[in-house]
Amino acid sequence: MKNFAITGVAGYIAPRHLDAIYKSGNRLIAACDPHDSVGVLDRYSQNVRFFTEIERFDRHLEKLRRSNSDQKLDYLTICSPNYLHDAHIRLALRLEADAICEKPLVANPWHLDMLQDLEQESGKNVYTILQVRLHPSIIALRKKLMQGSVNSKYNVVLTYITSRGPWYHYSWKGDPDKSGGVGTNIGIHFFDMLIWLFGPVQNNTLHLSQKEKMSGCIELQNANVRWFLSTDRDDLPADTVAQGKPTYRSITINGEEVEFSEGFTDLHNKSYEKILAGEGFGTEEARASIELVSQIRDAKVHPVDDFSHPMLR
Repeated sequence: MKNFAITGVAGYIAPRHLDAIYKSGNRLIAACDPHDSVGVLDRYSQNVRFFTEIERFDRHLEKLRRSNSDQKLDYLTICSPNYLHDAHIRLALRLEADAICEKPLVANPWHLDMLQDLEQESGKNVYTILQVRLHPSIIALRKKLMQGSVNSKYNVVLTYITSRGPWYHYSWKGDPDKSGGVGTNIGIHFFDMLIWLFGPVQNNTLHLSQKEKMSGCIELQNANVRWFLSTDRDDLPADTVAQGKPTYRSITINGEEVEFSEGFTDLHNKSYEKILAGEGFGTEEARASIELVSQIRDAKVHPVDDFSHPMLR
């Protein structure tokens, strides 16, 4: 049985990690979040030490590290806001624990370089959650693509609209300095998936950059991708709104829809299974998508053209 602690436990994604820790037969010993609405902890254990201050959380875990008891930390799960990931990963390594961090692992490639140096110095590992790579439909698609012959680049259209209310813009998620913006916060899983499917980035063009939405084109080794990401409810297709759905997700390859709308509920559990078996996704696997979203944030906006995403044309 391994000992886990978690940061950002009051956040949206934390319950998936709590469930994965519990179902993998391991023990949560401590949790931290500046917000104290964390009754979810009682679903899994009533013996979790909870802190609203990261300094006291750090001190408690350091005390356990020095005690050499069976409570010594093995893994620190990081579900805190994006801009804190780097600091909390470094906390894990300093505590002689492996880190398991939600997306994006870090905001910029140079942060990744430093973490890799610290991994070498500490002898510990930094894992990230790239759960879309574990989706059965995406695994099957990749196998099909790898078995086929590529005479010309695939034509890919990605559309992801996940409506958010006014709260989103008042939270850290609506602050590009803290979240990395729409491309980083809601797009990085899809960018990672596309690079995994179609090969490295060769060119990147941005056609739209607003607080609520972004769009552009990416040339990959084996595909040309037009993408559109939005948190604006007004961008939802009429039939999606009529069905009362807040999210629209579509990926087409040469005009054929890729169906993977279901099957996401247990992907964090699968991620933990691989991590605990020593097969988790590490810092280098996260690099390509981190480099891409960093380029997108800094890119100059180009005029809409014939190869722009259909929603812009």
